[in-house]
Amino acid sequence: MRRSVRVGGLTLVACATLIGCSSQTGSRSEKAASYQLDAAAAEEVGRTVARTATSLIGSPYRYGGAGPRAFDCSGLVFFSYRAAGFGIPRTSQQQFSAAMPVTIEEARPGDLLFFRYGRKVSHVGIYLGERKFVHAPSTGDHVSIASLQETHYSEKFVGAGRLRVSNR
Repeated sequence: MRRSVRVGGLTLVACATLIGCSSQTGSRSEKAASYQLDAAAAEEVGRTVARTATSLIGSPYRYGGAGPRAFDCSGLVFFSYRAAGFGIPRTSQQQFSAAMPVTIEEARPGDLLFFRYGRKVSHVGIYLGERKFVHAPSTGDHVSIASLQETHYSEKFVGAGRLRVSNR
């Protein structure tokens, strides 16, 4: 049975490329699917995604990389969800478009955090809890944990989003 991600949320038009992070135009206006995993199962998926991503800490950054040996930011997200058995969009902008907005207070492990460098959303990380996230920062760096309490990230933070996964 093929698993997939469904979309929903607000309409925002954004596309950009952070040095080292794929991005593409998209819309957040599509309706979310009426069938979803129950809350407990969805939370377990999120924890699995977060565990997978943290197991990759230290992996090198490579623009366009989607694993298993090197990653860009959206490639890390893509790989981590795929390891949990779910196909999701590949680029940070497509992931932003597919995510249902949640507040940082509502965010739970496995949710996505989006950042804007310049005028458009161009970077993504996987939320771990306690305002921390795992991401593939940029060329010359490695997959690592960062915090929204760091000024660099708090100033670029656009919002959190939850991918709606189903077992359709």
